[in-house]
Amino acid sequence: MFNTDALQADFVIVGGGISGVCAAITAARQGLKVVLIQDRPVLGGNGSSEIRLWMLGATSHMGNNNRWAREGGVIDEIMVENTFRNPEGNPIIFDSVMLDKVVSEPNITLLLNTCVYEVKKSAGHKIESVRGFCSQNSTMYEITAPLFCDASGDGVVGFLSGAPYRMGAESREEFGEKFAPAEDYGELLGHSLYFYTKDTGKPVKYVAPSYAMDVTKTVPRFRSFNAKEHGCKLWWVEYGGDLDTVHDTEQIKWELWKVIYGAWDYIKNSGKYPEAETMTLEWVGCIPGKRESRRFEGDYMLIQQDVIEQRHHEDAVSYGGWSIDLHPAAGVFGEESACNQWHAKGVYQIPYRCLYSRGIENLFLAGRIISVSHVAFGSTRVMATSAHSAQAVAMAAAMCLKENISPREVYSLGKVSELQKKLSRMGQYIPDMIIRDEENLVTKATLTASSEYHFKGFPADGEMQVLDESVAQMIPLQKGDVLGKVQVDLCASEETALEVELRISSKAFNHTPDVVLETKILALHQGKQQLELVFGTVMPEEQYIFLVFKKNPLVQLQYTQERITGILSVFNTVNEAVSNFGKQTPPEDIGIEDFEFWCPKRRPEGYNIAIRTEKDCYAFSVSNINNGIDRPVQSPNAWVAELKDPNPTLTIKWDAAISVGKLSLFFDTDYDQPMETVQMTHPENKMPFCVEKYRIYDGANQLIYEKNDNHQSINEIIFPEKLVTDEIRIVLEHPSGLIPAALFAVKCYE
Repeated sequence: MFNTDALQADFVIVGGGISGVCAAITAARQGLKVVLIQDRPVLGGNGSSEIRLWMLGATSHMGNNNRWAREGGVIDEIMVENTFRNPEGNPIIFDSVMLDKVVSEPNITLLLNTCVYEVKKSAGHKIESVRGFCSQNSTMYEITAPLFCDASGDGVVGFLSGAPYRMGAESREEFGEKFAPAEDYGELLGHSLYFYTKDTGKPVKYVAPSYAMDVTKTVPRFRSFNAKEHGCKLWWVEYGGDLDTVHDTEQIKWELWKVIYGAWDYIKNSGKYPEAETMTLEWVGCIPGKRESRRFEGDYMLIQQDVIEQRHHEDAVSYGGWSIDLHPAAGVFGEESACNQWHAKGVYQIPYRCLYSRGIENLFLAGRIISVSHVAFGSTRVMATSAHSAQAVAMAAAMCLKENISPREVYSLGKVSELQKKLSRMGQYIPDMIIRDEENLVTKATLTASSEYHFKGFPADGEMQVLDESVAQMIPLQKGDVLGKVQVDLCASEETALEVELRISSKAFNHTPDVVLETKILALHQGKQQLELVFGTVMPEEQYIFLVFKKNPLVQLQYTQERITGILSVFNTVNEAVSNFGKQTPPEDIGIEDFEFWCPKRRPEGYNIAIRTEKDCYAFSVSNINNGIDRPVQSPNAWVAELKDPNPTLTIKWDAAISVGKLSLFFDTDYDQPMETVQMTHPENKMPFCVEKYRIYDGANQLIYEKNDNHQSINEIIFPEKLVTDEIRIVLEHPSGLIPAALFAVKCYE
């Protein structure tokens, strides 16, 4: 007989991928006793060292127009921590970061190597318990709880409980989705398997196994294999979309093994890659990374139009921003392009009604199995997006237990606004929504600052750069403002004409400059000169303007070394990794918009243009601390101090003494930085905008907290004995001599 262990919990999460991990941590921090069940020896799913796909979401490798779009909350905490500890992108280190986060939560019981195989239901449509078996300790587990979350990828709990689900693509007619694939394209996305290589510095012989495939005969794109690319840059080594992606996974894996070992045989032994002579095959995945299988039905199903039109949902609790990314079923064996990606003009909302089963009363849905159509799934399926929604699930579970209500009743009883408020406290941004939190004591205080940054441009202390692609400086303006007079330094190699435009986004919360307000054609003489421009358009509402300098290789623009929270330069550039070729031009009648891509460049590049403005920009006021948005969107939404301020200080003053049990500070860790978790490297492990050192004083000028090594977005300070005071002063240090101190929000609770 196997050992048997009965466990009881408040919340059972099946699936220890990124989504399950973020849900477990979120729920545990709300006081729930959580059992997290993972059928593999490591956490992270597709993001783990077993598969080694980089985690990514709305930031899309900085290849679309979704500015400051990195997901917040626990998923942000993990990505920032991984970048701090692991800027080299080592997948083993990322495993340890995730495991460290989970085991640091005393409310989580983690069961690794445990496969759920049975679901017990009570009368009606309610799960009572799940059973799992751990192969490593020969133990059967039966876990009982009032609430369950299926984050298993294939939806094992939903499937065994009889929850309604779908598999395969919907027709164009069902939801009016014009991008729904035709039958010959395929209805499912396949699996991928990766390999890593290593240069040993000495000749290495390779003898292929008997099952290795001759890729020159079977893989139409065999010439795309090379000695330089490995890991998830070979995402297109995909197969299985025309099979059963649940039950045929082992067959799919074997086919991918045949391709990988055949590809390495081709690279090593064809004679076409002499640079591979000293290289060895260091690692090959043993389980494939799955993209798609079952999708479960909630009370709402997200569709293409929700993504592309950025439809508003009152019950929004999360968002996405990856392209609608569908792949042909034939995968690596097909002649078609390996993917078919189309972007929206910005991020889109994901409603709460997509995150629970419409058929099982106490079952939440998390990860790639949430309630979306096949087309919308092409965007929502990526890991950071999935994890962000999973955090909302966990917070909703805490509300359900506290109020003795079902997942559906969070919506039907009008509790979603409370859920949104709780999510905002943990840094979970919800687009097109301002969160008013009356319980935040800071909203009842008077705020003053030692200084406020008044933007009047940048000093000309950087390099001159050739205008070999169009570039725009983003500048935040308030409703009723005009940009007015602008000066910029440049140099022309000969007489030429320069076109300059003033643009905005058609939706103020987007960052796609698709509306041209003014155009100026300017004659330039040879040599250095100062350009003076005047723009008189009155801003219809608060948003970023884009001062666009059109491509002209005869011109060099002057840049600056200074950087500031909420201000970026963007370039009309190409990023083929996400099907960005400078402009998106979709076929007619597929329900996708055409527009240009304007993207930042990764540091150390991507400097701001050294423009000077006649008028001050007052977008960095201390009032932003309380405005309900904790990242740049239509404006920077941050209090920023003057760079010359020696002790940037925020003072929070109440009319009478209050009692504070928790204080949270929201810093700038550059939400525009994608922070890919593996393989790709990052030039810094601390974000240059983030305040590293700060001190907090009470009304009696007593030091109550000090931090000297911060690198995280949110610092939560818990006072074991409540702090009683009528004033809190927060003294920051500038991150550097080129970047002023900034703070998005301060939140205090009893």
